[in-house]
Amino acid sequence: MAAPPDLQDEPLASPGSQWFGGRGEGEDEAAPPKGARPARQDGEPAWGSEAGTGVVPPGELCSGPARSPPVAMETASTAIDLLYWRDIKQTGIVFGSFLLLLFSLTQFSVVSVVAYLALAALSATISFRIYKSVLQAVQKTDEGHPFKAYLELEITLSQEQIQKYTDCLQLYVNSTLKELRRLFLVQDLVDSLKFAVLMWLLTYVGALFNGLTLLLMAVVSMFTLPVVYVKHQAQIDQYLGLVRTHINTVVAKIQAKIPGAKRHTE
Repeated sequence: MAAPPDLQDEPLASPGSQWFGGRGEGEDEAAPPKGARPARQDGEPAWGSEAGTGVVPPGELCSGPARSPPVAMETASTAIDLLYWRDIKQTGIVFGSFLLLLFSLTQFSVVSVVAYLALAALSATISFRIYKSVLQAVQKTDEGHPFKAYLELEITLSQEQIQKYTDCLQLYVNSTLKELRRLFLVQDLVDSLKFAVLMWLLTYVGALFNGLTLLLMAVVSMFTLPVVYVKHQAQIDQYLGLVRTHINTVVAKIQAKIPGAKRHTE
């Protein structure tokens, strides 16, 4: 089995690192996890984990076992199918449910929305249970509980699943904290200036929209923009390339005029 790529050539991407320029100057390279075995001469992976030590290779931290499809990949595939309307009925149900929930939250409080949704669900299940009981009594059948199949479904999370998702969450939280520390303590002046401009723009966005309105716009965009992009990909890529070139030119001019803002060449 071929050895995985050297992680020092592919540093861990933290939230916002692509926009703010990635790892700052002087930041430590990715270190191997504690307890990891070194690579052997026979081609064994460098990040192999000892049995019973709980050491997980970095590339497998947020994925499932090698013998079964990773949960993250299955979730991403399902999300892509929904966003691209590959199953119109299923996407319509999900999209309509999100819109109904968000519109309800704009009119009522969260407590009221949760209570009304619970009452609606209970009304449907209780009515169906009574209907099936009466039908069984009239027809003198013994079909049992109408929701028996759902009551017998296993919905508990195993200890391994909880540990896997906890490790994944810890990874992203730590990466976010490191990125925020790098930005607020001005490890890189250009990235901190970009972050300041972004926060300044968000003050105007917050003055025009509240959180629910932004969330509603985000949901509508998620279910419309991918389809529009697929239909007009060539034109959109052309305009995005022009905008990216213009932004890079402006950023380069600003870097040239601000003392100390130019990045050190590695």
